Amino acid sequence: MLRSLRFERAATVTRLTALAAPILAWASSAAAAPDAPAAPDPASPDATSVAASPDASAPDATAPDAPGFDGSDAPAEAAPETPPPESPAPEPATPSDAESAPAPADIAGAPETPPPPSVAAAPDAAPALAPEVAAPRASATVVAAAPSRAPWIGAMADLGLPDGATMSLVVRPIRSIRAHAGLSHNLISLGERVGVTWAPLSWWVSPTVSLEYGHYTDGNANPLVRAVSGDTMFSSAVLDRVGYNYANAHLGIELGRRWFTFYIHAGASRITSTIHNLSAETMSESAGTTSVTFSKDPSVRLLTVSARIGFVVYLAK
Repeated sequence: MLRSLRFERAATVTRLTALAAPILAWASSAAAAPDAPAAPDPASPDATSVAASPDASAPDATAPDAPGFDGSDAPAEAAPETPPPESPAPEPATPSDAESAPAPADIAGAPETPPPPSVAAAPDAAPALAPEVAAPRASATVVAAAPSRAPWIGAMADLGLPDGATMSLVVRPIRSIRAHAGLSHNLISLGERVGVTWAPLSWWVSPTVSLEYGHYTDGNANPLVRAVSGDTMFSSAVLDRVGYNYANAHLGIELGRRWFTFYIHAGASRITSTIHNLSAETMSESAGTTSVTFSKDPSVRLLTVSARIGFVVYLAK
């Protein structure tokens, strides 16, 4: 294709040159020829002599610059038009010619080829992959482990008045609250106690507030009195049935927090009890005709100081 374009260009230049040559020759001769002399007067002898004697300045009829060699003003015939050479058949372009050939825009006179329309790239049919998450870089920094749950089941043992000796099961649903329930013994009878303790601080040392309620069944207190007094012959009808209820309100302090806690509680207690066999006791002690009787067993209510000391051991989380 490139060679055919070159041949067509050469043929066009040849035609233009052949057409322009006669025009250029005529224009140059017309510019060089002087104006024609006026016709001589026949009556004047000078005119005859002038006509007979050629003037040196007259132009030569045979000068090659004249329009025609025969002295006429007719323009010279145009040179025969040279037929354009036949353009050979275009040779098939080889890959090397295609690579070395200049772009069509570089050939002078060639029509400017519009650029091909840009075709948008077809969207990829494959679904877009999720962005890859960069793996975290290994770091030598030690990350603090999340705090594990504190132990919440344990056992408690304490000793005090009017509680006696108590063994309890402890449940701590949240860090600051501890609930307990257990069995008690006061060397007279068996009893039970329930309560709750609030420890507001999570430090190793914390103040506490406790509320409990307990009950002791009726029991014979004479053996305890004989053991304490040393009188083996002591006996009292009133002490044959001794039992009471109590309620505690204590303030205290606790040491330790996670697996072991030691505490001291003190406060006030309200004790209620019923005195049995009081009529028999008064009758045995009375003399003469005086007697004291009770229609029913009297009740006793007592507000007193109380305290206890104990510890808690947590067994499981």
